[in-house]
Amino acid sequence: MSDVPASPAARLAIVIVTYNRSTYLADLLRSATALTVPPWRIVVVDNASTDDTPDVVAEAAGWFPDGVLVDRRLDTNTGGSGGFCEGTRTALELGAEWVWLMDDDVEILPEALERFAPAMERFRVIHGRRYDFDGSPFYWQAKFNQFLGVPLPYGFRRTFDDEGYAITNSGTFEGMLIHADVVRTIGLPDPRFFITWDDAAYAWLAAQHTDVVYMDAFVLQRKREQQQVNLGVRHLNDGSPLFRFHVMRNRAYVGRYFAEHGQLHRVGFALGTLLTFAKEVFRLVVVQHTLHGVGDLVRGARASRRIWRDRTWRPMDPAEVPPPPH
Repeated sequence: MSDVPASPAARLAIVIVTYNRSTYLADLLRSATALTVPPWRIVVVDNASTDDTPDVVAEAAGWFPDGVLVDRRLDTNTGGSGGFCEGTRTALELGAEWVWLMDDDVEILPEALERFAPAMERFRVIHGRRYDFDGSPFYWQAKFNQFLGVPLPYGFRRTFDDEGYAITNSGTFEGMLIHADVVRTIGLPDPRFFITWDDAAYAWLAAQHTDVVYMDAFVLQRKREQQQVNLGVRHLNDGSPLFRFHVMRNRAYVGRYFAEHGQLHRVGFALGTLLTFAKEVFRLVVVQHTLHGVGDLVRGARASRRIWRDRTWRPMDPAEVPPPPH
């Protein structure tokens, strides 16, 4: 792998995946204009939105120097997973050395790239901290338990080292910053997930080759309010039927990646899958006050069996990643 560039703006591409949330997208792009260190490129992947997202992107292009904002509109909705796959591919085709992945319902804090700079000199997969929509620190603190195959929460007060870093093996596409060389080692984000588990599995895959870290510095703020219950050790947000289906179906994809690297504990993973099902039922009852939606989980679990039985399944091929620019 090549040396990591010292400058946080050196060929750094922000990749934003959006679908029918033009107001949030406009706010996010507006926040990017206030960065104290401007990004090299901003790639907006529009998952075939049916609202005024194309107009928002066209207008926002004038807020940046020519060529900075790149519009990548897809013909169909490929989910967050497909969007991040295509956005990462596009960024690397443009010549990006760093790719910063994010959803459309966040805003970037002005000094974000300066805060990333020290970590970029040492690490190749980095997450900054986020504020929630109400300005409180957003709770996303997880690390894969390898036996169960599920990310479990841990407290950063006990985990950040003296320099402000926490080594992990999980991650989120709501803020993952990844070096292009790591993408070329592990392949593009897997679009088959559609939504959920894709980011955790991608960071886990990266962690098999390099350190994946969280840094104790805030770089983003979530803007979309959700139903939420604070359980102390973690927060639970509400979930959609689409999420419930995929959270169970995609367990199979996570398991296939674990098996590919010889780290699948079948009994433990099965137990982790049962715990995931139970957690989602608990989410329905405690956060959404209903049991309507259990059927989505059951359908997802059934769909996962087909993935487990698929003998043609292969992981993402690093050979399909765009090569470095000459």
